[in-house]
Amino acid sequence: MAFFPPIPLIRKNLIVRKLKKCNAFSEETAKTFVEAGIMNPNGFQKITERLIKKQILVRTKEGKYYLNKS
Repeated sequence: MAFFPPIPLIRKNLIVRKLKKCNAFSEETAKTFVEAGIMNPNGFQKITERLIKKQILVRTKEGKYYLNKS
């Protein structure tokens, strides 16, 4: 049985933790992944899209992100 690291979960937790640390909770306080200190900001785009679809993240028109409070 092969072991596959839970990359989606690790990535999700990293994004959420970094955006919380930056207080990115609204469109006014939204940050790019670079501003939030997320390494490889263009990597794992499917994970980012899934977080948006699940309404965990919100993407602004400027390409910044913040955490959805609801």
